[in-house]
Amino acid sequence: MAFAFRWLLRIFSGLVVLLALALVTGYWFASRSLPDYDRTLKVAGVSAPVEIVRNNANVPHIFAETDADVFFGLGFAHAQDRLWQMTMLRRTAQGRLSEIFGQRTVRIDELLRRLDLYNLSVQSVRAQDPQTLAALEAYAAGVNAWLAEVNEGALGRGAPEMFLFSNQLAPWQPADSIAVIKLMALQLAGHLEEEVLRARSSLILPNERLQDILPDSPGAGIAAMPEYAELFPTVPRYTAGLDLPHDPLMPAQPRGFAGASNAWAAAPSRSAAGGTLLANDPHLGFSAPTIWYLARLELQSGGVIGGTIPGMPVVLAGRSEGFAWGITSSYLDDQDVYIEQLNPDDPSQVLTPEGYAPMTSRSSIITVNDADPVTVQLQWTQNGPVLPRHLFDLGTITPPGHVTSLAWTALSPADTSLSAALALMQAKTVEEGLAAGEGFIAPSQNLTMIDGENIALKTIGAMPKRDARHQTQGRIPTPGWETVNRWQGRMNYSSNPEFVAPAGGILGNTNNKTVERPFPLHVSHHYGDTQRVQRWRFLMQNREVHTRESFIEAQLDEVSPTARALLPLVAADLWFTGESAPEGTPARRRQEALLLLAEWNGEMNEHRPEPLIYSAWMRALQDRLIRDELGPLAQEYTHVEPLFIERVYRDIFGASAWCDVLQSAPTETCTDIARLALDDALVWIDEAHGGTLESLRWGDAHEATHDHQVLGTVPVLNWVVNIRQSTSGGDNTLLRGRTLGSGAEPFLNVHGAGYRGVYDLADPDSSVFITSTGQSGHPLSRHYDDLGVLWRRGEYILMSLDPALARAASVGITTLAPEN
Repeated sequence: MAFAFRWLLRIFSGLVVLLALALVTGYWFASRSLPDYDRTLKVAGVSAPVEIVRNNANVPHIFAETDADVFFGLGFAHAQDRLWQMTMLRRTAQGRLSEIFGQRTVRIDELLRRLDLYNLSVQSVRAQDPQTLAALEAYAAGVNAWLAEVNEGALGRGAPEMFLFSNQLAPWQPADSIAVIKLMALQLAGHLEEEVLRARSSLILPNERLQDILPDSPGAGIAAMPEYAELFPTVPRYTAGLDLPHDPLMPAQPRGFAGASNAWAAAPSRSAAGGTLLANDPHLGFSAPTIWYLARLELQSGGVIGGTIPGMPVVLAGRSEGFAWGITSSYLDDQDVYIEQLNPDDPSQVLTPEGYAPMTSRSSIITVNDADPVTVQLQWTQNGPVLPRHLFDLGTITPPGHVTSLAWTALSPADTSLSAALALMQAKTVEEGLAAGEGFIAPSQNLTMIDGENIALKTIGAMPKRDARHQTQGRIPTPGWETVNRWQGRMNYSSNPEFVAPAGGILGNTNNKTVERPFPLHVSHHYGDTQRVQRWRFLMQNREVHTRESFIEAQLDEVSPTARALLPLVAADLWFTGESAPEGTPARRRQEALLLLAEWNGEMNEHRPEPLIYSAWMRALQDRLIRDELGPLAQEYTHVEPLFIERVYRDIFGASAWCDVLQSAPTETCTDIARLALDDALVWIDEAHGGTLESLRWGDAHEATHDHQVLGTVPVLNWVVNIRQSTSGGDNTLLRGRTLGSGAEPFLNVHGAGYRGVYDLADPDSSVFITSTGQSGHPLSRHYDDLGVLWRRGEYILMSLDPALARAASVGITTLAPEN
C-alpha cells in the first residue's frame, strides 16, 4: 500500500511539475511579443526621427517632421499593439479565414469572395487623392517596419495567437486599409436582412398586421406596398430558414446589430462656458480587444486626437485644436435585394430590361485548413453580386428558376471614403468638414461637427438614386429586370440631410429618423432608434445651458423611456388588483413583481432587480403575441419592438387582434396575455437566476461580453482572453447595452459604446475620452483591459494635445530613426 502511494505521489508531483513547466514555457513564448515601448529603433521608410510617446493610458502621441512620417508612426503603433486584430480584419476582407480555421469559416469566406470587397479595394487605390495615397503608403511602411522588427528580433511572431494559428504574414498594402473600411461598411449594413425578413413576414401576415410587427418610424405614413406573393407567386407561403448560429468572425451582423451610436452638440448660446460642446459614442459589437484604438497625430495642419481603427491611417472620431466631430449610423437605405430570373435555356443568363444577358462569372478557390479546397463560382448581374440561397435565408424568398443579387453602395471600385475621412481629420471649420464629407461612399454616417462658433449635422455616404415608381420603394426584394426598380446612379451630395446652426442651439442623433421626405428622397424607411431620442430630447431641453459634465451625464444615462411608456399600458389592468395571494403561489410572486415595478422609475441600473423583471416580461409578452401568427418565423424577432407592443395595447388600427390566440377556442384579451407572459417571465427568472425577486441583479444578466473572437470559447484560455463586466443600461437607454436576444442568456450586453468622447472647445484640453477595453491586444499586457475598468464605472481619461502632459507620465518613448 505504501509502495503504491509513493508512486502515485511521484506521478502526481511529476504531472504538477510538467504542467508548471508547460505554463512557464507558454508564458515565456507569449510574452516575447509584448512590445518594449522605450526603445530606439533604426527602420527603413522614415525621412527623420519619429517619436511615439505613450502616455500612462498607453495612448500613442506621434511626433515627426512630415505627415508621411506621422502616418508611418501610426502604422508602427497599430501593428505593435493590434497585429492579430489587423491580420484578422485583412483575412476576413480577403475571404481567407478558412486557411487558418478550416470548415468553420467557409461560409464567411464565401460571402466575402462573392461580394469581392478586397478586389474592389485594390481598384479603389487608384481613386484616392495624392495626399491620401501618400498616407496609405507611409502607414503600410510603418506596419511592415514592425513586421521586420518581429522577424529580426524573434519577438514571438508579433502576437501570441500566431503560435496557435501559425501562418505567414504578407506585407501590408494600401488596399488593405481600404478593405478595412469596406469591412466596416458590411458590419454596419442592415437593410438586406430587413428586406428579407419583411418579405418572409408578408407571406404570412396581412398588410395591416405587417405594419404592427415591423412598424415604420414615427412620421407621415408610407403608402401600402404590393404583396410579396403578388410579385413572386411561386414563393412558398412559409419556408424555414437555416437557423445557422452566428459566428463572431462573421462581419455581416444579424438583424438588429447593424450599428448604432449617439452624438449631440451644443452651440455657444447653449453652453455654460460659451464654447461649443460635442459628445459622441459609436456603438459596435463588443470584442477583446475593442475595435477602437486611441491615438494622437501631430500633423503639419496641427494636432488631432481620438478614436482610430487599426488598419486605417485616420482618426475617425475625435478633435483637433478648434474642431471636433462624431459619427452615428445614419441607417440610410444603401442596399437593395433583387430577384433575378434565370434563362430556362441557359442558366448563365438573367433577364434584363433588354432581354436575357449573361452574368459575369469567374471561379474562386477557397483553401481550407485540413480539408479539400472549395471552388466557388462568383457571379454578378447588372445589379450586383449573386448571393447563394443559404446566406441570409435568401432561399426562403427566392422563387424556383431565380437567383438573388445585391445592389450596395460599398461595392464601388472607386471608393474615396478614406480620402474623405483624411480630409475631415484635417478640417478646421464646420464648413470644411461639410465639404470633406462629399467624397464619403460607405458606410453612410451622420456626421456631427463643431468648431469655435458653429454646430452642424450632415448625412455622409452615397445615397442611391431610385425611380419614384419603384415597385416596393426598396422595402422588400424586387424584380431585377424591371427598369423602375434599378438604381440610376447616386443622388447629389446636396440631397443628403443637413442641419447647420439650428435656432435652438442643440442638435444630435441617436440613429433616429432625421427627416420626413417623400420617396425617393426619404433616406430610409427603417431606423435604428425610436426610443432613445425621446430621453435625449428631454435631457437636452431640461437645461438652458450645458456643460461637459451634463453631456457626460446624458451619455451615461440609464433611464429607459420605453419601460416608462410600456409598463403603464401593459399592466393597466393588473396593478393592485384582487386580494393578497397565499405565500409561495404563482399569484403571490406575480403580485410581488408588480409591486416592485410599480415603484420603479425605469432606471436600468445593474444593481436593481426591476430591469430584469421588466425585460423578461416584455420578451415573454412579445413571444406570446406573435408565436401563433408567425410560427417558427417568430424566432427571427429576437428583440422587443416597443412600437409593436404599444400598437397592440393601444389597439391602433385593430392591433389588439394579436392578443387572441388563433389556435384556442376562447377569445383572449390583452390583459390575459400580459398576465400569462408575466408568469412565463417569472418561471424563466426562477430557473435562470433563482432566489427572491428582491435579490436579483440586472448586471448579473447584463454582463458586457468583450470576448476574444477566436479564443473566447476555448476552455481555460477564455478566462485569460475574455473581459466580462456587470453593466447598467439596456436596448433603449442612452447608455446603450444591446442585448443578445437569444439563447440561454438573452440579456448579455453584446453591442454598445466601444468609444466615448466628450469635447469642450471652450477648454479643449479638458475634453475626455475612453474605450471599453484597453490599447493593447495582447492578453498578457496590463493595457489589455485597464481602460475597461474605467469604462464600466463611467469614467474617462483626459484628451489633451499638450505634449508635456503626454511625456510627464509616459510608459515609454519609442524613437524610430532612419536606417541610414
